[in-house]
Amino acid sequence: MRVLARDAVRDARRPTALPLRPSRRAWQFDVLVALVLGIATVHYGIDNTGVVVVREIAPGMEIVIPRPSGPGGMALMVALAAAASGALALRRRYPLAVLCIVTAAVMATPQSVLRLTFYAFVIAVYSAAVYSPYRVATLAALPASVVLVGTSGNSVAPVVPNEYVVLLILVPMAVAALGLRTWKLRSDEGRTRLSALQREQVEALRRAVEHERGRIARELHDVVTHNVSVMVIQAGAARKIMTSAPEQAREALLAVEAGGRAAMTELRHVMGLLTMADEDEEEPTGGAGAGDLAPQPGLGQLDTLVGRVRNTGLPVDLTVTGPSREVPPGIELAVYRVVQEALTNTMKHASGASAAVTVTYGQEGLRVEVTDTGGRPGAGAATGNGRGLIGLRERLAVYDATLNTGRRLTGGYRVEALIPLEAP
Repeated sequence: MRVLARDAVRDARRPTALPLRPSRRAWQFDVLVALVLGIATVHYGIDNTGVVVVREIAPGMEIVIPRPSGPGGMALMVALAAAASGALALRRRYPLAVLCIVTAAVMATPQSVLRLTFYAFVIAVYSAAVYSPYRVATLAALPASVVLVGTSGNSVAPVVPNEYVVLLILVPMAVAALGLRTWKLRSDEGRTRLSALQREQVEALRRAVEHERGRIARELHDVVTHNVSVMVIQAGAARKIMTSAPEQAREALLAVEAGGRAAMTELRHVMGLLTMADEDEEEPTGGAGAGDLAPQPGLGQLDTLVGRVRNTGLPVDLTVTGPSREVPPGIELAVYRVVQEALTNTMKHASGASAAVTVTYGQEGLRVEVTDTGGRPGAGAATGNGRGLIGLRERLAVYDATLNTGRRLTGGYRVEALIPLEAP
């Protein structure tokens, strides 16, 4: 029981929302409400000092209710009215404290002048229900306040003059209409902001896809350029030795044919799917140096890539299964990028993990899988922009390949690429 009580007290002290920070206009409105109600109730208290009220409780039965009189009675009524009304200036910032102050004032108010604090009590109850961030404490305080006021000897509500009945009906209706209008305006603003955010996200995704497609197109352009450059060199060599060494010339021409087929394969994949780089971006193949003739990384460079990753402290195993076969350079580049991106993400987001790279040659295609055992986020985890996986999907879509990513049931993360290959 003691543990339950302690837990209940802890839950009551725990806010379920952030404390409200009223705006300057809200402060001004609350001060105005407190001032107007305070002036009205203080005037009521002064005007009714020493007055004797005769109230009919049944036909032919009347009771005499004296009100406080003398300087002491007037001071009491003014103090109660000022305390209850003045506390309302803080009703948004400290709603529960205001409710406690006003409840105490109501309990101390004589029944004959209950109007001094009753209206302030109604406003305080409403403010606590709407603005208090301590929902558990509020649910306990509201019934307690009502019970205390109802059982304090002042259980009879103040009599409202007939001329005020219309106001008591119209004012709540006006407040409800104003609240509904404010809620509708805020809902419309929220929907507008949400739509704008969704449009921004779609536009950012579109820009990311376009940027990635341009980058992929440049890399594929480099692959094709490399093949064509090799073809030119082999054709020139064949021309020079055609008479003196026809057998070597034949081998050179076969190499030209193979290079031409590879180049055409890459062009078939890229044409209609990707565009070349934007006009305002610099082409990486502008020179004729040795760098233009260097091939892009592929399956043969996976050992080097895995070795570099091991040197950073991440244990990585590389496994190649199935009978090796000829793979187009563009697909080799795609496989290399998949492994590179997956291992980079492991180093960023799974520090202390171990990884495994598996390349499987199948009858119908190539399967690449990169898994890790999971770990804590590394120092570079906050620098990712989420475009890596977008780029991989766009790259693999060129070859009708698919990319599957997600967490493993045993812990860690898995990246799998399935790339169809032509029958050998």
